[in-house]
Amino acid sequence: MSSSTDRGVWVVVGLGNPGPGYATHRHNVGAMAVEELARRGGGAWKSHRLLKVDATEVRVGPLGAGSVGADARRVICARTKTYMNESGIPVKNLLTHEKTTPQRLIVIHDELDLDLGRIRAKFGGGDNGHNGLKSIRARLGTGDYYRVRIGIGRPEGHQEVYDWVLSGFPKAQKDDVSALVDRAADAVESLIVHGLEQTQQSFNS
Repeated sequence: MSSSTDRGVWVVVGLGNPGPGYATHRHNVGAMAVEELARRGGGAWKSHRLLKVDATEVRVGPLGAGSVGADARRVICARTKTYMNESGIPVKNLLTHEKTTPQRLIVIHDELDLDLGRIRAKFGGGDNGHNGLKSIRARLGTGDYYRVRIGIGRPEGHQEVYDWVLSGFPKAQKDDVSALVDRAADAVESLIVHGLEQTQQSFNS
């Protein structure tokens, strides 16, 4: 595992499905969070057709994204251009392109088993039925990378999980979702600057 004192590049990938039709779905909260991180850092998105990602570079330091100076880490923010169940392809492409390892990877993704509003940071572990994580494990040959899990809760009643994750949040939850995305971006900044233990103490609930 990398320590927060390392100066190598970090790769932060927000999972989701591509295109405006999916942009506001529960399954895309990871993409929403990486977009917020890039916005804070002043990054300009660029499409990389061969890598199958949209990506931008920012710096993250003690004052968050957009920091300057010797303490600021180089961070590649990316959103995948494949569908969720093929997420491993662009993730592997990007790590290879940046000549780095899964230990420098942070994946932001939706989590059914966390209630809406909850965030969990972790390193490694299982995929918990998440097709994006399954694909990443298959392509990288490991699950040993950092994850920021964003709680979306499970569907109520008889609604299928597939329909739940591929639907938008109710308008009444707009402010809650915005705050959740902000907090997920905060957690990524903390992971990069302070490391896993401090981030878990601050964000895991």
